[in-house]
Amino acid sequence: MAVILVVDDDSFICQIAEMMIQDWGHQTLSASDVDEALLILRSPQHVDALFTDIYLKTAVLGGCELAHEAIKLRPNLRVLYTTGNSVTDKMRALFAEGTRFLRKPYSPDQLQDSVDELLAM
Repeated sequence: MAVILVVDDDSFICQIAEMMIQDWGHQTLSASDVDEALLILRSPQHVDALFTDIYLKTAVLGGCELAHEAIKLRPNLRVLYTTGNSVTDKMRALFAEGTRFLRKPYSPDQLQDSVDELLAM
């Protein structure tokens, strides 16, 4: 099974996502901001995928910036973005190539389908 880094500044949402992902047999790591996530990604810790909110309190569009940095550090990393805010074409242009997007609020089935698709890439 995969190791998925979940990045969200809302601890409740982060915990719920982690519990669902763990229920499907995956291991999770969590971070509440870009800096914390980058510490994990710069460590020897194995990570298969990044599931990040786009808007983080400490960095507007922080999830987009994080994904680009994460892929520089780990070129094979798969990325799934999420947000409850509207996503414009201009914002989509900021997404790293080959990434996926899941709109909040998402159901457990929608998250599972998105994670499965992401890991199958």
